[in-house]
Amino acid sequence: MINLDIPGFAKLEIEHLVLDYNGTLALDGNLLPGVGKLIMELSEDVQVHVLTADTLGQCEDELSGLPVKIHIINGSPEDQAKLDYVNTLDPAKCACIGNGRNDMLMLKEAALSIIISGAECMSMKAARAADLVATDISSALGVFTHPVRLLTTLRN
Repeated sequence: MINLDIPGFAKLEIEHLVLDYNGTLALDGNLLPGVGKLIMELSEDVQVHVLTADTLGQCEDELSGLPVKIHIINGSPEDQAKLDYVNTLDPAKCACIGNGRNDMLMLKEAALSIIISGAECMSMKAARAADLVATDISSALGVFTHPVRLLTTLRN
């Protein structure tokens, strides 16, 4: 668990890190360099979940061997399916990272949310729901490996 008391923002007790795949952890379906190592490090403190429609069909192969729970979304509206999954974990104990419009509801509901403005761009509707914007996934995950960064960014 990651515990942090951020004055004027929240007392965080993050048990679950919920990540979108395409556009967040991956570019064109391929896991971005260095992400696997960061996930390994973070998995010592939080449970890592990956939610994806797996549009390119590569998620399970790309994340093979990493300590993550992969949930492939089928059917219903993706934004609602992601929110439903986060609700099963307790949103107050979740940090969520995504980039797309289908991430908006989970970003809005999570205790802490980060949107990635990377190579696959980001949804402005989802950005308005997020607490932070990161230029890449390494920077976003870095706030969890060095949580004092959250304090310096979010305190009031």
